[in-house]
Amino acid sequence: MAQSIPAAAPRAGRKPKGEGHERRAEILDAAERIFVECGYEGATIRKIADDVGLSSTALYMHFRDKSQILAEICRSAFAELTILTAQIEADAAPVEIKMRRMMEAYARFGLENPNAYRLIYMTRPEEARSGAEDVARELGTGLFQTFGKMIGEAHAAGRLRHAPAVTGQILWAGVHGVVSLMITKPYFDWAAPDELVGGMLDALLEGVLQR
Repeated sequence: MAQSIPAAAPRAGRKPKGEGHERRAEILDAAERIFVECGYEGATIRKIADDVGLSSTALYMHFRDKSQILAEICRSAFAELTILTAQIEADAAPVEIKMRRMMEAYARFGLENPNAYRLIYMTRPEEARSGAEDVARELGTGLFQTFGKMIGEAHAAGRLRHAPAVTGQILWAGVHGVVSLMITKPYFDWAAPDELVGGMLDALLEGVLQR
């Protein structure tokens, strides 16, 4: 079953100064959860600072505002996905195997990082404009282009039933659908993630590839 969204941690007392990199990571972790729990508008700097055990003034030493925090969360998530997809792209496996591995990596990332996944792929448009949209256009587009290269290889080999652009959107929409449902409906009696995602990929690839 997909991981449920973790409950908010209890507030900590004020923390001493220093340890900048660790403090920045703590702020991002807390903000990721609070953005999901409260929405962008409800996620105030004060709430994030209180959760980490800082004053609002101290938090502003790390980030100028919450839009920058949201953008940094999205940038970090896309960077992790970029590393994963680059490793898959560099592999010498047949293209259909690499396409499957890339979709598996995408699904695994979403199920293991449900809060980050919500923020980069399920944020409302008006909230995304506050910091996430530019990052999504910059890094998310690059990810999809990498996937598109693999689909282009399959097209050049005469393997596609549909146009490359349509194929890419079918595959992405299918995987996103199952991942987003498992994240947002954790109370449903889902099959084991590997079985459910694997079965979805079997169906999707059978539908878009021809022998």
